Amino acid sequence: MLIAGFPAGPWGTNCYVVATGPGAECVVVDPGKDAADGVAQVIAEHRLKPVSVLVTHGHVDHMWCVAPVAGTYDATAYIHPNDRHLLANPMAGMSAETTAMLLGGKYEFAEPDKVEELGDGQTLELAGIEFLVDHTPGHTAGSVVFRTPYHDQDIAELMFSGDLLFAGSIGRTDLPGGDHPTMLRSLRDKVLPLADNIVVLPGHGEQTSIGRERATNPFLLDLIDDNAVGRVSRGL
Repeated sequence: MLIAGFPAGPWGTNCYVVATGPGAECVVVDPGKDAADGVAQVIAEHRLKPVSVLVTHGHVDHMWCVAPVAGTYDATAYIHPNDRHLLANPMAGMSAETTAMLLGGKYEFAEPDKVEELGDGQTLELAGIEFLVDHTPGHTAGSVVFRTPYHDQDIAELMFSGDLLFAGSIGRTDLPGGDHPTMLRSLRDKVLPLADNIVVLPGHGEQTSIGRERATNPFLLDLIDDNAVGRVSRGL
């Protein structure tokens, strides 16, 4: 499998290009601000053809270039319905500080011509690759993660975690549409049950693994402790 990732734009948002190998169709994950040139460079270097753009959530730092990338390559964009409105109106998901910064420029956002909505537990077959969709609200109402099998004895899957889970941290919940208790439920129900040998490719920062985060991430450790206390209190 070919996976090329690079940080883009002022927020250093990780954009990923995923394919079965050189010369194949590919999927672009989270093309944020200033990501279009990086995508084009990866495509030219590996002779790829984008067919799909996957969006983990509707914040502008993750979807700024969704319409340009999807339009350039006639690709279909995939986003959860709870965040779909942000494709055309990203200001609705921004902080006041970010909105003030961006209002100084002339930016127009619109949906790509082809948009498909994602559902929890859905399996996508794109560019010869299987992606399992997990709806993980909390950072936004429509946040999702994508997991794909990785055929290596040491790695079970890759997880494109967006802003749900980072190395040593989790996504913020103080922006419009964010909710901290919901975020914790997503982490408890969708992350803690996963195998340790899943590699996490986050929306920001370095890659990590479920095992590493389960052992060291303070937010996950708190959830593990809470679960243990709950089992004891129920006499389990």
